[in-house]
Amino acid sequence: MLPAPDPGEWVVLGRVSGIYGVRGMVKVFSFTEERDAILGYALWYLGPERRPWGLEGGRMQGEGVVAKLAQVDDRERARALIGREIAVLKTELPTLGAGEFYWSTLVGLQILNQEGVALGTVSAFLETGANDVMVIDDGKGGELLIPWSAEASAGVDLAAGRIVVDWQADW
Repeated sequence: MLPAPDPGEWVVLGRVSGIYGVRGMVKVFSFTEERDAILGYALWYLGPERRPWGLEGGRMQGEGVVAKLAQVDDRERARALIGREIAVLKTELPTLGAGEFYWSTLVGLQILNQEGVALGTVSAFLETGANDVMVIDDGKGGELLIPWSAEASAGVDLAAGRIVVDWQADW
């Protein structure tokens, strides 16, 4: 038996949000940019124990995604999966181009402004209509919201664990 991957090696792509039909299909709330991209992974690892489930198929259904998992053949078995996170190993994610990052890679990085003042650490990202926003934990119980842009991505230094942004400390 192979050793379990380190928790930092997982990326959560969605969660099981309901049941669909009578043959064991599940509704999926996908966190992927294109909702049906979650269907591109042959194995989903569900719940905190990361139990592997084979994906037999799936499709867009209205605004959401429905999927059929191996060995889930009825509503009750599907119902038992509701609320479970769907994860994959980071090594299974597609390779990104230069200047592109997965948000999960950026969470936890230190944020500095161009003057070298530490503003906090990235705690999350928000997707808004106009542009994405970094949520920064200022370490004092507060948050800063800083727009994510091409300029911000140019300041990412993964090796140093930081992002340099054009943002003043008193904004």
